[in-house]
Amino acid sequence: MAATFHLESTLTDRYQTTVPETVRKALKLSKRDRIHYTISATGEVTLTRAELAQSDDPALGTFLNFLARDITNHPERLQAIEAKLKDHIQSLVGHQNLDLDAPLSADDE
Repeated sequence: MAATFHLESTLTDRYQTTVPETVRKALKLSKRDRIHYTISATGEVTLTRAELAQSDDPALGTFLNFLARDITNHPERLQAIEAKLKDHIQSLVGHQNLDLDAPLSADDE
C-alpha cells in the first residue's frame, strides 16, 4: 500500500502559497503548469494537474518555458535587434493586415 503524506504550506497576505516540492513531483508540475481543484460537498479539496485544453500547444509551452528559464539564468545574453534588421522586417510584412482570430482557410490548414 502506498504511503500517505500530510503536507502544509502557508498563505501569504495576498492568499498565495508555494506548492510543496513533494506535491509538485507527485503531480509532475513545472513552472507555468495549471492546477485543477475539485471541492466536494464536505469541503474536501483535491488537487490534480490540469489537463491541457485542445487549443494548448504543448510544444509551444515547452519552448516558452525554455526561453523563460534561459532568460532568467542568462540575462547577459539578451540583445536588442539592430534598427536595420527591424526596418527590413517591417518592409517585408508591414503592409500586411492580419486577423489572428480569423479561422484558417482550407489552403492554410
